[in-house]
Amino acid sequence: MNKIPMELRQLEYFRMAAKMRNLTRAAAELKVSQPNITVAIQKLEASLDLRLFDRSQKQFLLTAEGEIFLRRVEDALDILHDAMRELDDYKNLEKGNIRIGIPPMIGAYLFPRICSDFQKTYPRLSICLYEEGSMAIRENLEAGELDFGIIILSDIPAALNTFPMCSSELVTCVPKDSPLATRSSLRLSDFDGQNLIVMKHGSFIRRMLSDRFATENISPNVVLESNQIEIIKHLVESGIGLACLLDCVTQNAQNFRVLPFEPSKRFDIGLAWKKGRYLSKAASAFMDFCKEALIE
Repeated sequence: MNKIPMELRQLEYFRMAAKMRNLTRAAAELKVSQPNITVAIQKLEASLDLRLFDRSQKQFLLTAEGEIFLRRVEDALDILHDAMRELDDYKNLEKGNIRIGIPPMIGAYLFPRICSDFQKTYPRLSICLYEEGSMAIRENLEAGELDFGIIILSDIPAALNTFPMCSSELVTCVPKDSPLATRSSLRLSDFDGQNLIVMKHGSFIRRMLSDRFATENISPNVVLESNQIEIIKHLVESGIGLACLLDCVTQNAQNFRVLPFEPSKRFDIGLAWKKGRYLSKAASAFMDFCKEALIE
């Protein structure tokens, strides 16, 4: 059978006429004139090339074909009405999912506060977190697999829009018994030959440091990789090696020294999303919330 054009209104009128078995009562229920229903059903029958109602009797009864069609129409209309109600929930922010990629360091510091305040404002919206390094999140954003990333905003691809939220300084966590612990700051050259704990591949900071080490012919001894910030800090405390982290996750450190770089290295952190990507009502609400709740 060829594709048959029909209007939703025709199906609604057909269902009501079948239910009421009377065009006058059907018109009253639908608050339309009887001729409107009559014409709609006639057009529906013409498009199907079938009789849906037996008009030879006093009652307005369905034909055998009409009975079959009614069952399918009722299923289809119920599904469509459910979909419309669900879309209304999304439109009114009663439902919605937001997929956000976030690196471990930023997740440990920035996101808990954002998430907590956002959920208080929009308790019916859910956030799905994907914990990856900034570089991996950028790739996922460009592929359309995430709504947002909260990442380091440095060397951002042209395909992404960004919105700065705060800034943080890159620092080195140094064991107290290390000879470097007496210094007031560190240069990259100080890492040569030192044991170093690093983030896993996909981290912007790891890639940036690796590139700089290679350019300046500096060879630290990478002894461990981890994305668990607390584990990294405990390993530094234990004297395993140095670790480069953002200062936002080293506040109140007591069991190791925190030294800045010379010259200092600061990075903006913020929201990133794909240019031209459709943003759902929930995603738009999250963006607006972040813009209104800037963290200085």
